[in-house]
Amino acid sequence: QVQLVESGGGLVQAGGSLRLSCAASGSDFGYYSMGWFRRAPGKAREFVASISWNGDRIQYVDSVKGRFTISRDNALNTLYLQMNNLKPEDTAVYFCAADRTYGSVPTLEGMYDYWGQGNQVTVSS
Repeated sequence: QVQLVESGGGLVQAGGSLRLSCAASGSDFGYYSMGWFRRAPGKAREFVASISWNGDRIQYVDSVKGRFTISRDNALNTLYLQMNNLKPEDTAVYFCAADRTYGSVPTLEGMYDYWGQGNQVTVSS
């Protein structure tokens, strides 16, 4: 069992930056693949980025490539999402998620076992 707590969201103007953090409890964080998802108003939750247990494999949704960077610090049990050049369409509740399956880097939310509570990011135009 692992608990995930996101932080770092807020209100930012278009073109600005934010860094989301996801702190994980428990000692198994280093074995999990991790992901970020988001839910925009009136839309389904969508995949944003995922990272393997050691960071050697990373995936992004096309709309954030070149602007967002996913990373992790296993010594601190923390996942990050650096978001640069933010756009109004990035406005959403952002969720971090953990997948217990060793070696995977999933993009489907059904593959993840644990979820954070979500953190609001609002980008004004």
